[in-house]
Amino acid sequence: MNMNMFPDDIRPNLIPEPGGRMFYRCLGCENEFGIDNLLYTCPDCGKVLLLHVDPPDRIKRLSGENLRRLFDYRQMVKIPELKGIYRYHEFLGPVTPLDSIVYLGEGHTPMIEANAVLQGTVGQRFFFKNDGQNPSASFKDRGMASAFSYINFLIKSGRFSEILAVCASTGDTSASAALYASYLKPHVKSAVLLPHGKVTPQQLNQPLGGGAAVFEIPGVFDDCMKVVESLADHYDVALLNSKNAWRILGQESYSYEIAQDFDYDLSKKAVIAPIGNAGNITAIMSGFLKFHRAGVIDTLPKVIGVQSEHANPVYLYYRESDPALRRFEPMTVRASVAQAAMIGNPVSMPRVVKLAEEYDRRAGERKVFVVQVSEQAIMDWELIANRNGHIACTHGGESLAGLIQAKNQGLIDDSDTVVVDSTAHALKFSGFQEMYFEDRFPEEFEISPKSELINAPVLVRSKDLDEFPAPGRPLSGDAMNRFVSSTARDIAELLKIEKK
Repeated sequence: MNMNMFPDDIRPNLIPEPGGRMFYRCLGCENEFGIDNLLYTCPDCGKVLLLHVDPPDRIKRLSGENLRRLFDYRQMVKIPELKGIYRYHEFLGPVTPLDSIVYLGEGHTPMIEANAVLQGTVGQRFFFKNDGQNPSASFKDRGMASAFSYINFLIKSGRFSEILAVCASTGDTSASAALYASYLKPHVKSAVLLPHGKVTPQQLNQPLGGGAAVFEIPGVFDDCMKVVESLADHYDVALLNSKNAWRILGQESYSYEIAQDFDYDLSKKAVIAPIGNAGNITAIMSGFLKFHRAGVIDTLPKVIGVQSEHANPVYLYYRESDPALRRFEPMTVRASVAQAAMIGNPVSMPRVVKLAEEYDRRAGERKVFVVQVSEQAIMDWELIANRNGHIACTHGGESLAGLIQAKNQGLIDDSDTVVVDSTAHALKFSGFQEMYFEDRFPEEFEISPKSELINAPVLVRSKDLDEFPAPGRPLSGDAMNRFVSSTARDIAELLKIEKK
């Protein structure tokens, strides 16, 4: 769209110039640090950090209404760097020039309203936000776009010439990190650590295909994370897990998109997301808080985190109603189909505690909750969702099961409109669907398939035929006609449909 076609008051801010100020703030000692170097924990006390954004003065002078108009008009701009999460440049990274932004198609993933059958089954109006439609097929791309854009800026400004990006992963983080690192060759290389045998084949193939150095180690994600933290502490590498505050910053775009899709009216709205390493729920709260402080939204929606009974340290923390008595205890996780959420010691737990307190205080009432669900419910609701036109992964099933649990507990009422997070593409976890259909889940998963949800292909090979087509051996003439006629008849009988 021609710039001259935009309103006069929008044009000066439409294409953002770098400016403002950003800094790390420790959640422990509250000391502040500049962003010239990549920091992951506080140099003074070792606690986790959050990135704070002080927008340029020209943006701080804009009212909430003007910011809403600015973001809406930016949707029409055809500059690639503004098509993704950096449509909200002033809130995500105002110091980063546009020519440093890495855009691979991430962001503005669709919100798909559940069909009438599924909404009737659940008894609620709700949408799936399909973050599996990001370029590496998961929500992790939002944070990676942010982290790698800043890394690209550091390289372009001459502060680094070469960077090795490392991460621990249950699958999605490694796929995303490898994708974005490969885009910035030759200046960036990536290495990923995975728990041996705990990553789906589809997820394992992604970092391998992206050219990353892939290391499998014994244990679970928490063990991989300890090794990666040791590498970041003792070697010159860039840590790309959600301990990296730039990752959290990029994932805040999820909240901004929801606000924009609802025309910034978040009254009687709720967002449900799996917790895992707690980075995503941290980002969701942080994003809504920033929009609320700036007047972009007037109401904070409910935020409900979900955990499986097999990996539920955050749920156990909030199960204690008295904040003074709450104590966080890391746990040993059990097998879960929601593999990315199979984390017993979430890195971002301190961020969750801090932001949940601020969120409830700013809302004037409790609006952040955590529920737990069974492994059975996760698989059942994933399959039910996908039988009704969705592409939910196991974590999407976990979120939908969380909606059912939240309704049962009275955390959501019938007048609420709910956004349910599906963090990745269903194909990444298709192996669990196969295990369900074939009734071969190991006992530790505690999943028994329901007959009405099982599906399997049916081989149709008509008994009255003695010739069948095969690769390299096609049928023709009468043989082909008999094959088509007999096969169509048998299928019609199986489907119980009548002839015209």
